Amino acid sequence: MKDNKPLPGWKNKLHEVIYEADTPSGKFFDIVLFILIIFSVILVMLESIDDFDEHYHGTLLTLEWIVTIFFTLEYIARLISIKKPWRYVFSFYGIIDFLSTIPLYLSYLLAGSQVLLAVRAFRLLRIFRILKLVKFIGEASQLQSALRASRAKIAVFIYVVLILSVILGTLMYIVEGDEAGFTSIPRSIYWTIVTLTTVGYGDIAPVTNLGQFIATAIMILGYGIIAVPTGIVTAEFTRNKKDKNNEDNDEGYLVHVNTQACPSCGIEGHRDDATHCFNCGHPL
Repeated sequence: MKDNKPLPGWKNKLHEVIYEADTPSGKFFDIVLFILIIFSVILVMLESIDDFDEHYHGTLLTLEWIVTIFFTLEYIARLISIKKPWRYVFSFYGIIDFLSTIPLYLSYLLAGSQVLLAVRAFRLLRIFRILKLVKFIGEASQLQSALRASRAKIAVFIYVVLILSVILGTLMYIVEGDEAGFTSIPRSIYWTIVTLTTVGYGDIAPVTNLGQFIATAIMILGYGIIAVPTGIVTAEFTRNKKDKNNEDNDEGYLVHVNTQACPSCGIEGHRDDATHCFNCGHPL
């Protein structure tokens, strides 16, 4: 039997502030969180500069503790303001929030000079906080859906590119040979992929006229190939956006979705006129 009882008053208010961005308090919380995420990433970068860290290590550590405590309180608040906290814990954002919170605590649990490198590695995990910015992108869920819908087409596209790379790489191995650096077929395939993606490291280059002609054709082909997956994802993204944001209701009017999250299951993307969660039926 589903528990459709609303959250207690204070939990409901807390949920409104943390999980929703349609209210003034929710918007303010998101702005503060956004600024702190950027600030914490800058702290990690500054800490990696040895001279700067040597002079301001104490200040950086103090600021990092302040940010860590805020993220800890945020994580706890997210757990207690939702009926099924385990859904948040094992969600993408829940895992990222956890990884963003524990490194500083974890580094102090390890003692001894032999684990100094491990401590440094744990502290660098704080860079995962930048992934928390994903939740501020309003189109993130639609982009995820578009990528999921495009995966079959993109897989076929990559398969074709790999076959093409093997054929062209083998051809360049035959044409150029060891003298030009094409010492094996795998190395030649590596050069083909680098050229096809228009990266061009310059560590290997064809020297014969025929090889240069083939290289020119691969470069031109590369520009056309790069546009294909972009077009596939863009088409799916546009289709999903239209389906999600421009649904017709029974009266023929356009119905839009908002950022409201269900207090029970945490799912977002409800219609503006919705009174219950479309996923679990809990009152909104």
